[in-house]
Amino acid sequence: MPSDVTYSSYLDLDRILAAQHPSSDAHDEMLFIVVHQASELWLKLCLHELTAARALIAAGDLSPAFKMLARIARAQGQLITSWDVLSTMTPHDYSTIRPHLGNSSGFQSAQYRLFEFMLGGRNPDMVTMHEATPQVAEELRAELERPSLYDEVIRLLDRRGFAIPAQVLERGLERPHEVNEAIVEAWAQVYRDPDKYWDLYELAEKLVDLEYHFQRWRFGHLKTVERIIGFKRGTGGTAGVPYLESVLKKGFFPELLAVRTEI
Repeated sequence: MPSDVTYSSYLDLDRILAAQHPSSDAHDEMLFIVVHQASELWLKLCLHELTAARALIAAGDLSPAFKMLARIARAQGQLITSWDVLSTMTPHDYSTIRPHLGNSSGFQSAQYRLFEFMLGGRNPDMVTMHEATPQVAEELRAELERPSLYDEVIRLLDRRGFAIPAQVLERGLERPHEVNEAIVEAWAQVYRDPDKYWDLYELAEKLVDLEYHFQRWRFGHLKTVERIIGFKRGTGGTAGVPYLESVLKKGFFPELLAVRTEI
């Protein structure tokens, strides 16, 4: 290791700690900026791990993928906790910051959208808001052409000999997967005999963890927004709390919830 490497230089702290540029004199704007910047860093780690885990699942190499999926769930825990910090901001505090935000909104986070797309929550219309940054829009469109994490899991079930319908395997990738009874039955077989299908059983539970934490993150966002701005519209043009309530109903792995009724 080069002798001139320091803690600060290795982590590039000069740039990271100089990346906060409040637009007002409001005391709480630093809180608002740091929480969102830290969240984007945790998202970056989630995407790094998820990209590798998906490739391993596609190759049928599940053991190292389990560690990556577990790490994502822990990182999601940090994202969830960030709402606890942000919720110390009162409605008055936020009112001093909001005029300086313009039309910016967490709804515009490209990393959040990519994370959602990779898990399987896909909506091509969501790319539109990123067209102003062609590279980001191109990356999101490219993701819509790849199998999501759950698509790769379903393909794995097919390779393992479960009866997966051809229309599921050949469906267009740009839209979210919808619940299919044949896949519910495949997971039911796994859950009824975990000793026989231990790696698939563990994979299923890792996926349930991801969705559980993702929904807790969404719920934390909802309750924090509700606490700070009530039912005002969001800065990015969404309906605010009603919009956040609507996305709570959108999961990624529907058969893994449905199978719990079957066993």
